[in-house]
Amino acid sequence: MKSTSLSLIAGAVALAAVTGFAALTVPGDDGATEAVASSRLPVERSSLLCPAPGLSDLAETAYTSFTPPADGDGEAGTAELKSPAADKKKDDKEKDKSKDKSKDKAADSDKPVVALKEPGKPVTADVSGSDAPALVGTATGRLAPGWSAQQTTTVEAGDGRGVLGVSCTAPDTDLWFPAASTAKTREDYVNLTNPDDTAAVADIELYGPDGTLKSDVGEGITVPAGSGVRVLISTLTSKVVDDVTVHVTTRTGRVGAVVRTADSKTGSDWLTASAAPAGTLVLPGIPADATSVRLVAFAPGEDDADLTVRLLGKTGPFAPVGNEDLHVKSRMTAGVDLKNLTRGEAGSLLLTPAQKDRATPVVAALRVVRGKGDKQEVGYIPATGPVGAQATVADNRSKGSTLSLTAPGAAGTVKVTASAGSKAGTPVSKTYKVAAGTTLAVTPPVPSGLKGTYALTVQTRSGGPVHAARTLALPQDGIPMFTVQTLPDDGGTVEVPVAEQDLSVLDD
Repeated sequence: MKSTSLSLIAGAVALAAVTGFAALTVPGDDGATEAVASSRLPVERSSLLCPAPGLSDLAETAYTSFTPPADGDGEAGTAELKSPAADKKKDDKEKDKSKDKSKDKAADSDKPVVALKEPGKPVTADVSGSDAPALVGTATGRLAPGWSAQQTTTVEAGDGRGVLGVSCTAPDTDLWFPAASTAKTREDYVNLTNPDDTAAVADIELYGPDGTLKSDVGEGITVPAGSGVRVLISTLTSKVVDDVTVHVTTRTGRVGAVVRTADSKTGSDWLTASAAPAGTLVLPGIPADATSVRLVAFAPGEDDADLTVRLLGKTGPFAPVGNEDLHVKSRMTAGVDLKNLTRGEAGSLLLTPAQKDRATPVVAALRVVRGKGDKQEVGYIPATGPVGAQATVADNRSKGSTLSLTAPGAAGTVKVTASAGSKAGTPVSKTYKVAAGTTLAVTPPVPSGLKGTYALTVQTRSGGPVHAARTLALPQDGIPMFTVQTLPDDGGTVEVPVAEQDLSVLDD
């Protein structure tokens, strides 16, 4: 065998190590194949972006960073959330060092806001005021698989008062946000954050009940490298519209995008992106005491969508009276008030094609209000994917968390683990079975001896797909302040493609 052949065989073996599977056929072995199979492997790097917390000097923001424990040791790795400006200052200092050796000590502002050292135990940090920046984060090694971060901001007074919670998001290039608004009582901002070292260029498109809300200023928005941009939606159009779908795309680069909503009557919260357009959508975690539920949907394709609307409650599905079906015109936003949808029972909304053979992709979100009169508070629930192998939500307190689990198809079983506390506490787990077509709302397990906050990790054990959401209630001065975070699969593992090498071509 020539040296070239040996080199190629070595390359194939290296490929097997990288991909997790390779079938090698070596000349002289009568076609014998040696295979090593592995369908999924842990990710080695994760990125998260947290938007700038708010516009109020009264804002108090808590960050929580967490990675679930996993089998095996793996590389130690790091997981840090930091201000993009800190990286710039660090780069500037490195340049200065080459000129002045005495400048060898970084300022405190260069340090990460939150730095996670080990899996299984959350780390927290607090900031105050309106000038707190957006944060960019990267996790590597054994801290990367399943890394999650929660940003929870409390504003006690003013039009933007409320609890604003958001699971920090991964950067993307195409995002949909139904349930935004340009109404006179609303002040909604699109927050764009660029984690990369080159500028990104984004477009923001708006769609109302009659179609596109034309705007030139929403095109070609430059988001500088390692920086964030905040865009007031009402400045992009002269139209005053109650229900608006926001579409964020990038021409170059990628961004993290979240919509910060504020209403003069119902307070404020973050609206995160809907799951990708699909014929069937699940919106889990409507609180039992919701006083108003508004569904906003959008069909981005060329065809209209006819949807069946069902609430999956404690005992099974039922149709909202008068709103059993929803027609969504192509490229137009449809909004419907579902009023007293829950009837005092926690539930989840299921949208399915009215005709199974005509599944038109849609995106959707819910605007949920709790309380009455001047004691109202708003939260948002976008359509979301199932828990999958594993999903995590951080920043749970000793009281105030409700976990909603829904099985839109077959019954499913999940394991829920409460992590160690950020200051003290021993992890505990509990298994839940969710009946087909129902929503199970539970008070999740709390670590024994808890001090500080903790994370909840949900893992699918058997049965059909389960969708989940966590409601965090932090009432204040008679206002039922709350926020809802959905729990889609955390992407902690990736499917490795099968690689098959046939080296018989090397035979002389």
